[in-house]
Amino acid sequence: PFKTVYIHGLIRDSLGQKMSKSKGNVLDPVDLIDGIDLESLVTKRTQHLMQPKLAKQVEKQTRKNFPDGIAAHGTDALRFTFCALASTGRDINFDMGRMEGYRNFCNKLWNAARFVHMQIGDTAIDFKTIKPSITDQWITSRLNHTIKLANDHFEQYRFDLLAQTLYEFTWNEYCDWYLEFAKCTLQNPQATEIECNTTRYTLVSILENILRLLHPLTPFITEEIWQTVRPTLGLETGSIMLQSYPAEQAEHTHVDAENSIDAVKTFVSSIRNLRGEMNI
Repeated sequence: PFKTVYIHGLIRDSLGQKMSKSKGNVLDPVDLIDGIDLESLVTKRTQHLMQPKLAKQVEKQTRKNFPDGIAAHGTDALRFTFCALASTGRDINFDMGRMEGYRNFCNKLWNAARFVHMQIGDTAIDFKTIKPSITDQWITSRLNHTIKLANDHFEQYRFDLLAQTLYEFTWNEYCDWYLEFAKCTLQNPQATEIECNTTRYTLVSILENILRLLHPLTPFITEEIWQTVRPTLGLETGSIMLQSYPAEQAEHTHVDAENSIDAVKTFVSSIRNLRGEMNI
């Protein structure tokens, strides 16, 4: 029934060995999602071994590799990890450290959404008084570039590059830079209502696009957050699953704004590095 089938590489353990019951190195996806304590994990790995004599060895290795058991990471973090590891190589070495990093990424997205909600609250956004500043133009342009890359990666089945692209834009450009730029406006007593209104609109509209970009990779957290964003933007569709995937729009590219903000970022980063090196 499928027009296209994508076959990924064999998923091996972190040491590159094939997962098997006889070796006791199998990782149950449910344990990665919900978590499991050490003793339960040992019991699970040493039961029904094809070679019972290896039980002590498997127990020793399990206690060494997972001294605290396996923490809960959630379905979205696991899905994102598999996408990020799906390179063009034949095999995939599963890395718990990468999954922890992507769990932090999901938390970062959640906290960013909370910040946006705090800034907007029940405030109605007047869509007729939007006047983008240079930072608004910059993040909109960067989003447009990200959308182009995301669609290209999907067409080329490079899910690893897709995950990397969405991770970098969401964490580095939206969360680390634009949210800070937004604070400068929203916390400035001299900022006009039009400036604040535009910043709120940009915050929520960029977030909504991020959610749609990430939805195929992290469906649960994006649906949850999107339901809180939907009323602010007047979206009547009941689920993010029914929304179209973002498409590149030429009018949203602002090269001058990108160049200007890149200069500001370089300047600020240089100051931060100098402070760190000089211990100021």
